Amino acid sequence: MIGRQVVAALLLWLSCCVSALWRYYMNSPDYSIFSTRSSINLEYEGSSFTSWKIPESCKVSNATSPKTTLHCKRAGIHKIKPIAGTHRCLSQLKPEIVTIWMYDPESASPEELMKTATKPSLGAHGGQKNILEKSLRTFGVCGSDEGLQPGTAPNSMVLTKQMNTLGQRPSIFTVEKKLVYHPGPLTSEGTWVIHIPMSTDDLAKVLRGNKVAFQDCLVANLYFLLAFPMVTISDPDDYLPLTLPAGAPMLISWHTCISTFALLATDQELFQTNDSFRTWTKIRAPPGILSDAERHSLRDVILLENGILILVGTTVYLKRENEFTRLNESNGISRDGILGFSKRRWCQIRYLYKFSARKSIVIAWSTTAFYAGYSTYRFVQIITTSELKQILKLPPTDTLEIMTIEYSWHPMEVALLLSHCSVCASTRNIRLVMYSAIHGSYTLRDFELQVPTGILLDFRFLFSAMPDIILWDQHHIYYSYNNFTQVGTIETVSGETNLSSLSQDSKVHNVLTDTIGNILVKMENNEMFYIKSDITVAVKLHTWINLTTESGLLFDISHQTCILLYNRNLDEKYQLKLQPYPLALELQSINEDLADWCPYLAFQHNIHSQFYHLDKGESLTTWTQIVYPENRGLYVVLEHYGSNVLTWTQNIEYEIASGFCTKTVTTRFFQTTNYQLVDDYYYLQFCQEKNTGLTLFQFRPSAFSRTCPTAKPVFEIDTGCDSSKYIIVRGELLRDSLSENLKVRYDVAKYGCPKTLQLDEMFQPIVELYDENGFLKIVEVDFILWEIHGRNDYTFNSTMEENGCINEAQTWDSMIEENPGVPLEDVWGPQGGVFCNLTTIFAVESLGMLPRSSVYLVAALIFVLMLTFISILVLSYFWYSKIYRQFIYEPLHKPPGKHKKH
Repeated sequence: MIGRQVVAALLLWLSCCVSALWRYYMNSPDYSIFSTRSSINLEYEGSSFTSWKIPESCKVSNATSPKTTLHCKRAGIHKIKPIAGTHRCLSQLKPEIVTIWMYDPESASPEELMKTATKPSLGAHGGQKNILEKSLRTFGVCGSDEGLQPGTAPNSMVLTKQMNTLGQRPSIFTVEKKLVYHPGPLTSEGTWVIHIPMSTDDLAKVLRGNKVAFQDCLVANLYFLLAFPMVTISDPDDYLPLTLPAGAPMLISWHTCISTFALLATDQELFQTNDSFRTWTKIRAPPGILSDAERHSLRDVILLENGILILVGTTVYLKRENEFTRLNESNGISRDGILGFSKRRWCQIRYLYKFSARKSIVIAWSTTAFYAGYSTYRFVQIITTSELKQILKLPPTDTLEIMTIEYSWHPMEVALLLSHCSVCASTRNIRLVMYSAIHGSYTLRDFELQVPTGILLDFRFLFSAMPDIILWDQHHIYYSYNNFTQVGTIETVSGETNLSSLSQDSKVHNVLTDTIGNILVKMENNEMFYIKSDITVAVKLHTWINLTTESGLLFDISHQTCILLYNRNLDEKYQLKLQPYPLALELQSINEDLADWCPYLAFQHNIHSQFYHLDKGESLTTWTQIVYPENRGLYVVLEHYGSNVLTWTQNIEYEIASGFCTKTVTTRFFQTTNYQLVDDYYYLQFCQEKNTGLTLFQFRPSAFSRTCPTAKPVFEIDTGCDSSKYIIVRGELLRDSLSENLKVRYDVAKYGCPKTLQLDEMFQPIVELYDENGFLKIVEVDFILWEIHGRNDYTFNSTMEENGCINEAQTWDSMIEENPGVPLEDVWGPQGGVFCNLTTIFAVESLGMLPRSSVYLVAALIFVLMLTFISILVLSYFWYSKIYRQFIYEPLHKPPGKHKKH
């Protein structure tokens, strides 16, 4: 929820003073709803503070206190000036159970502020964004027009019910699959409830509200991640600490797609969290495996979904629940000598399904070898520097060493940063080689730096379709933009390239990059510099954290920049604290002097996914629009990288009104290859790189500056067969002569119920095409049908002539004859002309046909009948013979006997 649509900003001034710094925050830690409508806390650290100088439209609780509360009655730009410091500008920015309510940060309950509330508070309390176990609770903020005083705003339940009465119905939109989920009626507790099915490939969500205003308040879009609970490791009490070397700066690693699932390595402990360090556990080693020196020589950690890779010295260990294993040659990786490992930096959930089995999840390297690791934690040695010298045609006497390796945005490419010298003296040449896992090829890119011997370099690929990179050593930042056509050293506005000289000789600690082009460089003493993607000039940001505080950079659940503070002197329960960092507000602050304004007003597009798939004959249409002041001549640039398998056409519409120009570019991507009437379809489709492959695209304005807020859309188009698609026959029959009846057990659980038809009823299979999201369309291309058990007692309802065939159609007999020895399912496979190789099994049950009698059954029946008949005859003979004999020897009537006289 945000206070106003108009910009409300504070311009806060502080003179240049190294020993002093100050910050601003609200009761709510969420800077995305920062507004002058709410109370703003001012906090000054230093000994030279006298008082706050504020404009007439604002007031503070205590102007002479270094910690006070600011209230402003109206929106706009407000300059706040303490007696010392440089300036900064604050600007207002516009199945899981999800519970939503509005909140008032001015009078939130302690439970809401601590993110443990389960429902809106009553009285003068509200709530704030919260994740608790399986329920995500998201809140808005609102207040009165004349500035807010504590306790004067409506409480959360009243505010939510009032917004509901006015028609507010928040919904949740999923970024990748573009699904929308709506709540049921408002509950009696004053909350909306949304049920969202969990999905590993649709983690990013956006909370949206209707355009309903209450006390001039509107619901602002809120980006957040909603994932399955990630399980942290819990070790027994007798396990021993794993730490960085004494005095080493903290090291942070997080899951590529779930930033709240993270690791923190310090010189005291190794911590793990699944809720952005609101809670945490300690990762330790079992006794007896590592020596004390080894336990305190941790160099790197990688957090993966079901395990942790830990680099101790030059040896890799795998840590899982109740497991701590040393990896060695039996796992495909060297037992020692490993210098580092890396994982994918950008979350790409959907890409190249057909290559998923070969997709590595981690890479490791020594000075002479490069290894790829897979989901089973098995490694494969890809190449050595000796082999690489032969490929690059370097003399065998040259020195070639691997410095570091990183994944690019392309899912099947990595970049090797190499140190090379022929006669190694005080300097070395830094070269970069791209490795393609699809083709197994190595390409030396047009990139070269010269650095002193002993300098260590690290680098990251930026969020870009082109292989843009940022490199750094302890003191400098280097860049390579626009597919290695622009290479150089980042300098500041004063022309200085050594960042350490501008930060009290401190060294580079963290370099954080995000999806909208921000590059944040943090020094070990907490000084920070800002660079924008495609920009070669860095600016120094105002000090936000005390120079002696141990801290690091990471993202929170909304993918906003945060600072993790570590205080080793506090109780274990309070050692870690995550503090949001208002990067957008700080950029506006420093821009007051630089006057570096964005050259365009708006840059919009309809590209909402990182991945698109095109089957044969399909096309993709997108639009991009830029709005800019008249006479600046801006335009939209389309850049691509990867396979040249697609072509595109563009249509440009131009409008001008009220001194502003609008250019809308409609782009249609398609393939021109004709797959009809070819001799070898399989070769044309799969064996030529120009017809199947992955292409990376991006749109960007022709001119931009560091203050432009919109990211360039980066997306992939995969051309070819999509393995996520499948076919089934709507609704749910043998070839060789059989010497006996064939009985087949039909698996109803596997294939479903067969389609039941009468004997005289016509049947033609209707084939339906589906993907992971459900039904797509009816398949209209030709398909092949065969009976898998060889039955041949079926007939056809019409002839080829009746169906308009000019030539005799292919038959199974003819195809088998043309392909001797080929399995039946391959006789008419992709080589013979299929759309893509999609198959399905179905069954038909025919009713009304009398079964053919068995010869043995008929013979047996006749035999039984004849035997019965003969038996009856024989029995009849003997029966009638007995009767005949009886009548021969015994007369039918006895003569009357004589009577005796007495």
